[in-house]
Amino acid sequence: MTSSAKGCADRHRLAAQFVDGPHAFAPDQADKRLAGWLAELEPAQASAITSLSAQFSHVRAILAGIAETSPYLFDLMRADAARLLRLLECDPELHLAELIEQTSLAVAAAADEAEVMQLLRRMKSEAALLIALCDIGGVWPVMRVTAGLTDLAVVSVQSALRYLLRQEAARGRLAPPDPDRPEAGSGFVVLAMGKMGAGELNYSSDIDLIVFFDSTAPTLASGIEPQPFFVRLTQALARLLQQRTGDGYVFRVDLRLRPDPASTPVAISVESALYYYEREGRTWERAAMIKARPCAGDPKAGEALVADIAPFVWRKHLDFAALADVHDMKRQMQTFRGQSEISVEGHNVKVGRGGIREIEFFAQTQQLVAGGRHPELRARPTLEALKVLASSNWITFAARDELTRAYEFLRRVEHRLQMIADEQTHTLPELVEAVERFAHFFGYDSRDAFAKDLLGHLNCVQGHYSKLFEGDPAGSAKLPAVDYGAGPGDKRLLDVYASLGFKNPIAVASSVQQWMSGEYRVLRNEATRRAFVEFVPALIDGLAHAEQPDNAVIVFDRFLQALQRGGRLISLLSQNSELVALVALILGAAPRLGDMLARQPQLMDGLIDPRFFGAMPDQRELSARLTATLADAGSYEEFLDRLRLFGQESLFLIGARILSGTVSAQHASVAFADVAEGIVHTVHGLVTDQFAAQHGRIEGQQTAILAMGKLGSREMAASSDLDLILIYDFDHETPDSDGPRPLQGAQYFARLTQRLISAFTTRTNYGVLYDVDMRLRPSGRAGPLASRLDSFAEYQDREAWTWEHMALTRARVISASPEFRGKIEAVIREVLTRPRDRGVIASDVAEMRRAIALEKGEADIWDLKYAAGGMIDIEFIAQYLQLVHAAKHPEILDVGTLRVIDHAARLGVLPQAAAEVLRPAARLYQDITQILRLCVSGKFKPETAGDDLLRMLARAGDAPDFSSLQARVRETQGEVRRVFVEVVEG
Repeated sequence: MTSSAKGCADRHRLAAQFVDGPHAFAPDQADKRLAGWLAELEPAQASAITSLSAQFSHVRAILAGIAETSPYLFDLMRADAARLLRLLECDPELHLAELIEQTSLAVAAAADEAEVMQLLRRMKSEAALLIALCDIGGVWPVMRVTAGLTDLAVVSVQSALRYLLRQEAARGRLAPPDPDRPEAGSGFVVLAMGKMGAGELNYSSDIDLIVFFDSTAPTLASGIEPQPFFVRLTQALARLLQQRTGDGYVFRVDLRLRPDPASTPVAISVESALYYYEREGRTWERAAMIKARPCAGDPKAGEALVADIAPFVWRKHLDFAALADVHDMKRQMQTFRGQSEISVEGHNVKVGRGGIREIEFFAQTQQLVAGGRHPELRARPTLEALKVLASSNWITFAARDELTRAYEFLRRVEHRLQMIADEQTHTLPELVEAVERFAHFFGYDSRDAFAKDLLGHLNCVQGHYSKLFEGDPAGSAKLPAVDYGAGPGDKRLLDVYASLGFKNPIAVASSVQQWMSGEYRVLRNEATRRAFVEFVPALIDGLAHAEQPDNAVIVFDRFLQALQRGGRLISLLSQNSELVALVALILGAAPRLGDMLARQPQLMDGLIDPRFFGAMPDQRELSARLTATLADAGSYEEFLDRLRLFGQESLFLIGARILSGTVSAQHASVAFADVAEGIVHTVHGLVTDQFAAQHGRIEGQQTAILAMGKLGSREMAASSDLDLILIYDFDHETPDSDGPRPLQGAQYFARLTQRLISAFTTRTNYGVLYDVDMRLRPSGRAGPLASRLDSFAEYQDREAWTWEHMALTRARVISASPEFRGKIEAVIREVLTRPRDRGVIASDVAEMRRAIALEKGEADIWDLKYAAGGMIDIEFIAQYLQLVHAAKHPEILDVGTLRVIDHAARLGVLPQAAAEVLRPAARLYQDITQILRLCVSGKFKPETAGDDLLRMLARAGDAPDFSSLQARVRETQGEVRRVFVEVVEG
C-alpha cells in the first residue's frame, strides 16, 4: 500500500477520527484499571490496543475514561477485545450500515428463535459500543448518534417481525402473497412513537410502539381469529426484543402509549383505535401522535392508518379550543416547581426545569395549535420542528438557535448518563463529588465548568418555555362566572359545585359563603379579605380536583379558622397562582399534611421561605436548625414540644417538596431519614443526661442506638416508624449506678430505653413525634428492651434466624461515641461476612416471602410493598445476595437496597440483566410510595381517587396518564417476580 493510500485508510479509521475524550477523575486509578484489563488479554490484542493508543492521542483517554466511569461499556470491551479492535480500525459509517444489513440477512436465514435472539443481541452490543465510541470521541454529532440508534431499532423490529410472520406462514396460519415479505398485505401495523418515531432515540431508550391490526386481516388463514393471533404475535415480538439472555437484550419495548393500556390488549384493531381517538382521545395523545411513524408491518396499511388518524391530530382550524388543555399540560409539567431554582446535583435533564421535555413541548404544542392549517409545521423531529416554526414566523430565529444548542447539549448529557450503566436515566447524581466524576467523563475539567454550561442552557430553555402561551390564567378560567359568596340558596351555584364533583354542594356553599363574609379572624381585615376573595375561584378549582373534595373544603375551613394572622400569607397567595395551587394540593390531596397545616398554620412559613425550592438541607444544616430550635427551651416538656414542632415542620416541608415535584423520591427518603436521625441523636443525649440526674451513671457505660428497617437504609417515607435497638455496655465490675436512686445494670438500661421510647411516643400539644418499633431486637418481644453488646453479639452468632440476619443488613449506628460505634459495626460486619450455605439461605428467604404473602396478601398491585414482585421482593433479593456473598465479597455490604444491587452487579454475583430490572423497579416503587404515603391514609383505590392524585402518581412514574402508569406497575411487578424466582428460588 502506498503512503498516500495508507494515509487515506488511516483517516477513515475510527481511532484516527477521535477529536475529544473524557478527562480522568482519578487518573492513576483509571490507568491502573485499564492496565489490569490489558494484562489479562492475549499479548497480540494487548499490543494492538497499546499501539493504537500510542498512535492516536485520544484512544487511551477514551478507554481509560470508560474503564473509570462506565461499567456497561467496560463490560462490552472486556467481553470481546477482538470486537473493540475491529471497531477502532473500522470506518464507523460503513461498519454500522454493514452490521445492520448483514444481521438482517442472517435473521432471515435463521434456523430458530434462539438464533434470531442471539443475532439481534450481538448486533446491538456491537452497535452500542461503536455508537458510544463515536459519541464520546466527538466523531459523530449528537443527532447522528440518535439516527444510528433509531436505525438499529427499526431494523431490529422489522427483522424480528418478519421472522415471526414467516414462522406463522410455515404453520399455515398466514398466507402472504410474497413469502419473502410476509408483512405486506397482512394488515398488521407497528407505529414507532416518541423519539423512535422522530428518529431521535436516546442511548438506553425504550422503544415506544403501538400495534394495530386490520380486523379483516386479508392474509390470515381461514378460521384464525384476528385479535388473539395478533396479540400473541405482538407479545412474541416484544419477547424477541426485550427478553434478557446471556447476550443481553436488544431494546426494552414499551407498548403503553396505546389507548387505555391498563384495560386494552397489546394489539388493538384499527376500528377500535379510530373510534377511541375520535371520541376520547386527549391532547397529550394528539401531541404524541405528531411523532408517530409506521416502522414495521404492512407499509400500505401503516400509511393509511396515519392518514386516518391525522384529522384527530391536526385540526382544520387554528385550534385555540385545545389551548386550555395545553395550559393544563404545561401546568402539570411545571407543577409548582420553583420558578428560579434550577439545580445541578440531582437535576433531571429530561423532565426537570429547562429540560429536554420543555423544548419538545415548546415545539409540539405550537404544532398542535397551528398544524391543521399549516401542513408545513407537521415535522416529526424536534429540531426540524423548531426550524419550520422559525421559518413560518411562529418563533424567532434566535429562539430556534438557542433551543437547538440547548437540545443538542442536553441530549449529549442524557446519553453520557445512560452510557454509565445502560440505564434509562436522565438524572444527574445527587452528590457533588459524583457530578464532578460525571463532568470529567463528559469531557470537562471540573464540575464547575460543566455546571456553568448546563445552567446556561437550562435557564435559556426555561426562559423561552415560561413565555409559551403567556396568557395562561391562574387556573380559574374554566369555572363559570357565579357569585361564590351567594351561599346555599343560589341554585346555580349549587349546580356549579355539583358539576365540579362536590358530593355535598350545600355544605360547600355554606363554607365558602362564610369565608367570603369575613367572619373568621384572619379575614376581618378588609384588605386581607379582598385579597382572599380574588383567589377563591382558583382555590375551589384546586379543591374540586382533590382525592376527597368535600373533605378538602372542611380541612381548608379548619385552616382558615386556625389562622391568627394571615394578611401577609393571603396577599402572597393572591399574587402567586403556583403557591395557591400548592396549598390547594396539600390541603386536598394530602390529608396528613393538610391536617398538620390546619392544626399548625405556622408550618406555612416554610413555604414562603425563599429556600423552599432550593437544595434540600443536609445533616449539618438540619442539626444547626434543630439546635437553634431547642436552644432556650425552659423545661423538658417545652423541649419535647419544640422537638415535635421541628419534626412536623421538617416532615411537612419535605412532603410539600415531594408533591411539588421539586425533589426526587430518593432524595426525599434520605431527607426524612436525616431528620429522624438528628432527632433520635438529640433525644438520646437529652434522655441519657436526664436519666443520669435521677439514677446516676454506671462506670464505663456506653449506649448506642441502632437504626434498622427504613431508617437504617435511609429509605424512609412520610409515615415510616422508627425501628430501633438500644445496645449498651459498662464496666461489669461495678454494675450499679452511682445516683440518688441507683439501679442495677440490666435494669438501668431497660428503664433508660423505656424513657427513650416515651420521649418519642408521648402525646403532647404537638402530637406524637414517631411511632417506635423495637421488635427487631434479639428475641423480639420476648427479649429485654436493651441488649448488652456481648449478649447482642452472642445472640447474632448463635441464635438469630436467617430473617434476623437479613434485617441486620440494614442496621446502622446513628447515635453513639465513635469508639462504641466501631465495636458494634465490627460485630455486625463479622456476622454478615460469615460463610453461609447458599441453599439454606435461599430456602429460608423463599419461605419467609411465602409466609408474608399468606399474611399480607400479594394480589393488590397498588400494595407496592407486599404485591408479588413488589418492593419486598427487591429488598429480599438484596439481603439474600449479601448473606450468601459477603464472606467472599465483603464490599457487597451496604444498607441501601439500590447500592447493594449496584455492588452485586459490579461484582458479578447478580446478572446485569437482573440489575437492569431491579434498579428502575425500585425507583418506580419509591417514587410512587412517597406520594401514596403523603396522600392516602388507608389502601389506595384508583377508582375513588381524585384527578390530582392520579396526575401526581402518573408524573411520579413518568407516565403520560394513570392508565399507562397502572400498566407499567403491573408489567414491572411481573419482571421483578421473575427475577426473584431466578435469583432466589432458582
